[in-house]
Amino acid sequence: MKAYIGLGSNLGERETLLKAAIEQLAALPETRLGRVSSLYDTAPVGELDQPNFLNAVAQLETELTARQLLWNLLLVERRLGRVRHVARRYGPRTIDLDLLLLGDLVLDTPELTLPHPELHRRAFVLVPLAEIEPGLMHPTLGLTASELLERVEARPAVKRMNRPW
Repeated sequence: MKAYIGLGSNLGERETLLKAAIEQLAALPETRLGRVSSLYDTAPVGELDQPNFLNAVAQLETELTARQLLWNLLLVERRLGRVRHVARRYGPRTIDLDLLLLGDLVLDTPELTLPHPELHRRAFVLVPLAEIEPGLMHPTLGLTASELLERVEARPAVKRMNRPW
């Protein structure tokens, strides 16, 4: 099943951390790395007094269940120095891995909601997602990644980086 992972970093060596995260995603059991978007420099959302993020989206082909994949994403975050602060949900972080979509699975549990509940509102996710899969259909909204991007009202700066991976 195809999974789409949003990646972000705004602390430390952002590009190095994102590369390490991609390498660890590629090494997950029963998983193969597919396409990876360009890197995008983006203004923070929510808590504005923090450094800009580098963002990307990776496509995986996986046999893992949603919970198994989520557990592995959290493990990769911990390995790369992520410390979760409940009081600062949108604060700075070394790495952030969000499970955006897993096939056309729709799930709403205390630990995981799919599709990601903010996916359709976040230009910093939709820009790289539309880059690698413009026709990807949102399973509940019935719109493609490109159509969702066109509808995003408040767009913080999302600037494609010239540096290759």
